Amino acid sequence: MLGFSAIVVVFLATVLGETSNASLPASANAGLVNLGLDWFALNILFTGILFVPLEKIFGRLSDQPLFRSEWREDLFYFLLSSVLVQSLAFLSLAPSMAILHHTDNWAALRQMVASQPLWLQVVEIMFFTDFIQYWFHRAFHQIPFLWGFHAVHHSAKKMDWLAGSRMHIMEIIGLRSMTIIPMFVLGFAEHALNFYIFLVYLNATFIHSNVRFNVEFLKPFIVTPRFHHWHHGIEKEAIDVNFSIHFPLLDRLFGTYYMPPNQWPGGYGVSGHPVPNGYWQQFLYPFKRKV
Repeated sequence: MLGFSAIVVVFLATVLGETSNASLPASANAGLVNLGLDWFALNILFTGILFVPLEKIFGRLSDQPLFRSEWREDLFYFLLSSVLVQSLAFLSLAPSMAILHHTDNWAALRQMVASQPLWLQVVEIMFFTDFIQYWFHRAFHQIPFLWGFHAVHHSAKKMDWLAGSRMHIMEIIGLRSMTIIPMFVLGFAEHALNFYIFLVYLNATFIHSNVRFNVEFLKPFIVTPRFHHWHHGIEKEAIDVNFSIHFPLLDRLFGTYYMPPNQWPGGYGVSGHPVPNGYWQQFLYPFKRKV
């Protein structure tokens, strides 16, 4: 009831803010920095309303409570990732502009890319970023120092719609820089980039969620919850498999595909559960652990 009440209050505040004629004086606006709290409010409202009922009705683990252990810190991660959407986009803009300045001879390519239909641009962005994220993701599993950062993401012992938000800030910065900057430079239209970012958030929430959808007919084509749950599985067979974010084809091509028929992992997390609880303890964990 508390969670539902909070969602209703956020929704009403958003509506009032959009419809009100009230405005701050110009002097009050000077120097303000938009930290993306509006995106956080809309994000939590949309995903919460969508996935909380789905998990309650179609939950794979029906006895898993909505407010499971560690939900508060995962909600904080959710806030942080929402805030970073705008700030990372801004930080990516400077190097992108520098690259654009020194690649004038790419102007024809950028014009051609931006002139494509919106749906085709989105599909191309998905394939391009998935290829980058596959190798980025695999490196964070197989290079011991980098694994310290990614282990934070894998430390969640329960999978639900909030679990995907648990990522170390250094990994977020690296991942977004490796994807946002190339997309800017290649000239994809702003609408295509915005739509892709929306799909990424929705997809990340879905594949981590506590739902029992097997959707077997989709598994050759797109990443499904069962595919990604095996990536988080605590079993030995689940180590270093299923790195793709959108298309399992990459795992098939590079020998990291694992999907036992109609089976789910028996548990989640990192063997021995070495990652401490709490945001700041997890922030410091990669720097303190022994490689």
